[in-house]
Amino acid sequence: MNQKIALITGAGSGVGLACARRLAKDGFTLVLTGRQQDKIDAACAALDGQGHIAVAADVGVEAEVDALFERVETTFGRLDLLFNNAGRNGPAVEVDGLSVAEWNDIVATNLTGSFLCARAAFALMKRQSPKGGRIINNGSISAHVPRPLSVPYTATKHAITGLTRALSLDGRAHDIACGQIDIGNAASEMTERMADGILQPNGSRMSEPRMDVNDVAETLSYMAKLSLDSNAMFVTVMATKMPFVGRG
Repeated sequence: MNQKIALITGAGSGVGLACARRLAKDGFTLVLTGRQQDKIDAACAALDGQGHIAVAADVGVEAEVDALFERVETTFGRLDLLFNNAGRNGPAVEVDGLSVAEWNDIVATNLTGSFLCARAAFALMKRQSPKGGRIINNGSISAHVPRPLSVPYTATKHAITGLTRALSLDGRAHDIACGQIDIGNAASEMTERMADGILQPNGSRMSEPRMDVNDVAETLSYMAKLSLDSNAMFVTVMATKMPFVGRG
């Protein structure tokens, strides 16, 4: 079996798109998913290789995730890699300024979406032949320390670390490896505001260095290509001069 199937959530732009391009060069057949069909169609059409598909889905909605994985199994019969990449920030407010609706929206995408996709991938990887596969969760630097005014984002990213550990443990019996990539200041639409200055823990604002998003893709490629006997369980890739060590 030479064909390797990889599913990337949040694949229409930024980290997800860069990783899709890199994995396609590595020879993976890609399933790209995101909320906007036109964006993932365009991303899919530009990939190296053939056989890639784009399937629109909101990862926070159970029925849409179930339909997505049904499409994967119907089309390819298996899944070798899930990159749980979809995520979003919340409003920059203190916790008492955050509505329950805003909290639930961020939890739905960042945490529930990763759970739903991991659950579906885990089940498929258990029953396929040969069994097994790899799940990589996008944890973020915020899985370690928060930025100011980021309660829902930070909480969900800390929870992703727990999800990664539990999946890694439970996956042993099924040849399912689970790892996490924690990314700091990759240059993308999500981090454009950092160039103009971003709030620091001491109350000041400062511009922060960013790194080439393709360096994230190279890191993910390394993790994805390991044999299932090996697992890069936690990998941090960050802009060298960003204020992470000592943050907070």
